[in-house]
Amino acid sequence: MKDNAYSEPGEYRRWSGTKIKSVARRNTRLCQPENIKSVQKQTPFFSQREPVTSTLQNFAIVLLGSLMSIRRLLILSLLTATGLAVASPSPDHHEFEASLYTPFKGEASGARKFELAFSYIDAVEPTTVVWHIEIFAKGGSLVRSMVGENRLFRQPVNIPVTWDGLNEQSETLANGFYVARMTASAGVPTAVRSNGTTQRERVLETLARDHDAIEQEWELVIGDAPKVEMPEFLALPNSKTGRSESAKGGLPFTVYYGNLHTQSNDSDGGGDVATCSSSQPAQSGAYGPGVGFEYARNRGLDFSMASEHNHYFDGSSSTNSSADPAVARARYQSGLSAATASSAANPGWLALYGMEWGVISNGGHMNIFGSDQLFAWEYNASSQLIGDVFTPKSNYPAIYATMQQRGLVGQFNHASTSAQFLVNATALGYDANGDEVMVLAEIQNTSAFSSNTTETETSRSSYESAFKVLLERGYHVAPATNQDNHCANWGASWTNRTGVLIPNGQPISISSFTEALRARRVFASSDKNSQRIF
Repeated sequence: MKDNAYSEPGEYRRWSGTKIKSVARRNTRLCQPENIKSVQKQTPFFSQREPVTSTLQNFAIVLLGSLMSIRRLLILSLLTATGLAVASPSPDHHEFEASLYTPFKGEASGARKFELAFSYIDAVEPTTVVWHIEIFAKGGSLVRSMVGENRLFRQPVNIPVTWDGLNEQSETLANGFYVARMTASAGVPTAVRSNGTTQRERVLETLARDHDAIEQEWELVIGDAPKVEMPEFLALPNSKTGRSESAKGGLPFTVYYGNLHTQSNDSDGGGDVATCSSSQPAQSGAYGPGVGFEYARNRGLDFSMASEHNHYFDGSSSTNSSADPAVARARYQSGLSAATASSAANPGWLALYGMEWGVISNGGHMNIFGSDQLFAWEYNASSQLIGDVFTPKSNYPAIYATMQQRGLVGQFNHASTSAQFLVNATALGYDANGDEVMVLAEIQNTSAFSSNTTETETSRSSYESAFKVLLERGYHVAPATNQDNHCANWGASWTNRTGVLIPNGQPISISSFTEALRARRVFASSDKNSQRIF
């Protein structure tokens, strides 16, 4: 069997190995008309799947963990001593990201170049990334496999992977549709090296041991695939074709396109695109929500939401013990006023302002729409709540109940299937209040730290696996696709949009928009000119 193995960028060699057994895992496939890359998020793993019964093995693991802790301290001390900035791990972006860019069409032979992108910006020590790319025929049979491992520390890494378009026996593949699957994981280098004796064995064993390995699947085509027969489609009107025009034979709705996930300098966004490559320190970004609204409107969006991290209004990503609650509350009200003013000055446009509530670690981010008060769990040194309404941190049944009592709706943001949105210790656990108030869930985003302003960003993320789990749990959520902009490119990094259907003749407003969300008249599209009507 033929196999390609990669270690570092630019290095390529052939590897002879045994036949690969495909391991069924989370499927985050998202059908799209054009090229796509996806990103999902996780924390690095250390523990193994199987229980360790040997006393010697237990001792070795404890010793290794201690050595890694000492090593982390040495690294931090060295960086500090040399004058290099050492960023504290962010409670909102401390995560490993992996992406696979898959050209939908390749050369005439079927050959094409994939690109892997790995990032772990907040990591304070090096990690080893292991990855596996598999090509499957339409019926599910494996036709090609490639594995590799790469070093990752503080800087993103892009890995080009060339596929000649042939199967494992160097035979030409039939024309048609295929699926490329990437599975990737980041781990402690010494732990990765202990898995297997060959690179292939290390990669496959490491991935098999990691419950939260990131996996994405993307369609591709070889040759001239048969044309898919489509029924006649009567498009609905949109903001460009007329907001009150009825589509002949269509539904009585107008489609509005926008972005429901951005940040400004009210929290950790608004970074100047000339220098922005990550989240901004709390409230230090160049631009506020008003600038963001105007930018998005000028880029052709019909609506945009500034979803500010609720615990940043004290001017810190942690807890600012000297924070003045009145200042935090006033800043939140100023954001609401900026949204109201932007909407009033521009008929047909809707600016939204609200909270991205929660933290990533042992939590989960969610947008809360329509709240005129700031939710908080932090207190200053004088025991004053730094907000308006106390909401216990990472208590999702409690926040769902608060939202239900106040008539608010929300969106699950870049959800993970592991240890997020816990209800009775179950990730993405069902809650009756949650089912009522959580109306949307992100299924795909672009990179949160993209500075692209030409709608050509190739680093994109998929959360379809979590979306499916939410549906299986009993939640009634509609799909959304957003950009999670932290740089000042609100809505401009790619062509993806969340589409919202509002009855013909009704202007887009807070009330008509919220009513549409409650009814789940929402769809997600990577093409800002497309419609998905069921």
